[in-house]
Amino acid sequence: MSSTEHDALLGPADIRELAATLGVRPTKQRGQNFVIDANTVRRIVRTAEVRPDDVVVEVGPGLGSLTLALLETAAHVTAVEIDDVLAGALPATIAARLPAKADSFALVHSDAMLVRELPGPAPTALVANLPYNVAVPVLLHMLDTFPSLERTLVMVQAEVADRLAAAPGSKVYGVPSVKANWYADVKRAGAIGRNVFWPAPNVDSGLVSLVRRAEPVKTSASKREVFAVVDAAFAQRRKTLRAALAGWAGSAAAAEAALVAAGVSPQARGESLTVEEFARIAEHKGAAA
Repeated sequence: MSSTEHDALLGPADIRELAATLGVRPTKQRGQNFVIDANTVRRIVRTAEVRPDDVVVEVGPGLGSLTLALLETAAHVTAVEIDDVLAGALPATIAARLPAKADSFALVHSDAMLVRELPGPAPTALVANLPYNVAVPVLLHMLDTFPSLERTLVMVQAEVADRLAAAPGSKVYGVPSVKANWYADVKRAGAIGRNVFWPAPNVDSGLVSLVRRAEPVKTSASKREVFAVVDAAFAQRRKTLRAALAGWAGSAAAAEAALVAAGVSPQARGESLTVEEFARIAEHKGAAA
């Protein structure tokens, strides 16, 4: 790789200089921690298996560390940034550091939770360093809104990574695990140290890979109906499903009837069920009627 190619990426001095020029102080409120290590962003792009024909969407690009690494490989990158100053500065950073790729970049200045469409071709991959406080809702929103996303790689707080990738029966298996699994096959894809960020967070980070299911979960219930069961089951996770789903079903007896009809033990707990089992319970709501 030529030195100029390597110079396109942002190092610690570049990040601090850019931040100082813009008067940017990373804020806790937005969970901002900027990646200052070029090797880390290259590793993320490799782990995400970004291809030359990929159309990548990135949420929370910040000062552009990961954006530049993505542009080196992908056909097109669209970045979604909520922060006014960061959104204003990013196109100039791309133009200055990767001028040949400036036309392959688009910026959407918005809250990712409000994004319903993106400019240009449909995105094939989502790669992002997600702010810790909104990681799960943003991830689920993007997977739901853009069915063309085949592959996703997100960097999140290690604890969130564990929850997203947890399998049934695990202590940390819960609502994020089941809902992510509705869309995709989910697995941990590595750990990221604290020293690659500025400011260094007081938590470890992890990578999570999500590959969209080739076949959606087979069910006659809607996603909304299935997610309602999931939310109810984990709202009181220590309770048996017969008790936890009483409010959802209308009574404990109605919950039991739905569970039995779905082939699930009324004495089971939510943390032992697969997404397919939650879907079956949703299908049998009102089984006693």
